[in-house]
Amino acid sequence: MAQDYYEILGIARGASQDEIKKAYRKLAVKYHPDKNPGDKAAEEKFKEISQAYEVLSNPEERSRYDQFGHEAYTSSGHGGGAYDSRRAQDIFSQFFGGGFGGGGFSFEDFFGGGGSRQRNPNAPVPGDDLRYDMDIDFEDAMYGAEKKLTIPRLQACDACHGSGSEPGTGKKTCPRCGGTGSQTISQGFFSIRQACSACGGSGQIIEKPCKKCAGQGRVRIQDSFTIRIPPGVDSDNQIRVQGRGGAGLRGGQNGDLYVVFHVRDNKIFTRRGDDLICEVPVPFTILANGGIIDVPTIAGKTKMRVPEGSQSGSVLRIKGKGSPNLRRGTRGDLHVRLIVETPVKLSKEQQELLDKFNASLTEANTPRTVKFRQEAKQFLRGDEE
Repeated sequence: MAQDYYEILGIARGASQDEIKKAYRKLAVKYHPDKNPGDKAAEEKFKEISQAYEVLSNPEERSRYDQFGHEAYTSSGHGGGAYDSRRAQDIFSQFFGGGFGGGGFSFEDFFGGGGSRQRNPNAPVPGDDLRYDMDIDFEDAMYGAEKKLTIPRLQACDACHGSGSEPGTGKKTCPRCGGTGSQTISQGFFSIRQACSACGGSGQIIEKPCKKCAGQGRVRIQDSFTIRIPPGVDSDNQIRVQGRGGAGLRGGQNGDLYVVFHVRDNKIFTRRGDDLICEVPVPFTILANGGIIDVPTIAGKTKMRVPEGSQSGSVLRIKGKGSPNLRRGTRGDLHVRLIVETPVKLSKEQQELLDKFNASLTEANTPRTVKFRQEAKQFLRGDEE
């Protein structure tokens, strides 16, 4: 009878996923073929623990295994004969490549073998992308604008054309790593491959470093240029300026610059997507009688009719007078909120006129007040009653 998967990993049947991972890690390192060359027993043991981990680490597979038992499960195609070493090593690579701190060790890097998949240490390396946060006025976001930027960034050295060597000189193979660009460091039980400390991973040593860039192949500059802000940008929108990022290494292309916009608040307009909101103070006489008022828009003044009997806080819409859309070329709407302006500093004559006007009002003139008093009458009872 085949050994139970829980027994293979040395864990209880109720073990947690963390306990399963810890058990597999310990055994996989112990029995891996690279650590036991020529040991067939260790190789078979490595296959067993990898097969056990593959099943028990998957909740659905584990549930099926617990329900039907070991024999029924292995007879369905997960059994020993079909489980070869390549499959076991794939599980090991996936487990150690992404499960412990995101280090990204490959199967060969973790054990120090398998040189067939080494990267080319002299391959071009693209430059870094850069980010620049720009505060702009509301008007620039609405109409578009041109802005001059000065960005500190790395640029290929013009003296050595990015090679890092003085003109007329070259490079030689790194004597420490033999041109591979990497070296193996032994730390107790493990061997870890890392970039060569002598050549920085390039595999080559500069014979005579360029005086201008000190052998780096790049110099820091203050790059000044002009960008175009398209109409309709909003806060957190960004544009990409191709090739204005950091310079690449060994002929690698430059990175890009990403300009992220932050639009300042405006005293007149508030933005909601492509729509704009504007509060306009209006005399109560116009709200009562209706009339024509001037309304500001980003395209200039426009006339708007206020219906008779409008209330303070009413919102009227003017189509197509909002913000331009960044991509579609359309415009949002302008929402005008009417706010009654209460007169101040009235003369005695004006106060008397208002008192006379107020005395002339009936319930038919103030339906909202009448409705309010009816709904709130239980809360409006006073001591006089």
